[in-house]
Amino acid sequence: MATDYDAPRKNEDDVSEDSIEELKSRRVDKSSSSVDVDETEHAEGFELPGADLSGEELSVRVLPRQEDEFTCSKCFLVHHRSQLAEEDGGLPVCRDCA
Repeated sequence: MATDYDAPRKNEDDVSEDSIEELKSRRVDKSSSSVDVDETEHAEGFELPGADLSGEELSVRVLPRQEDEFTCSKCFLVHHRSQLAEEDGGLPVCRDCA
């Protein structure tokens, strides 16, 4: 079956459906179907400046620097050897700091 690309794509029923009021009601319907999220759950992840963190315990596994890594002498971050840009006075400098 051949397709006439010059023909109008919407008929009169489609035009009435796409009125401003109809589109607004669709947007309201979509937002009402979203999952309600408790705002306090999201707020727990944020820390306020000056918050008392003395009762918090940090549980992170720290690995020592590997043989193929270096510590940048400017930003003091550990990078892979592929990030080595130059040595400034015998001290390694990463690409970000160079």
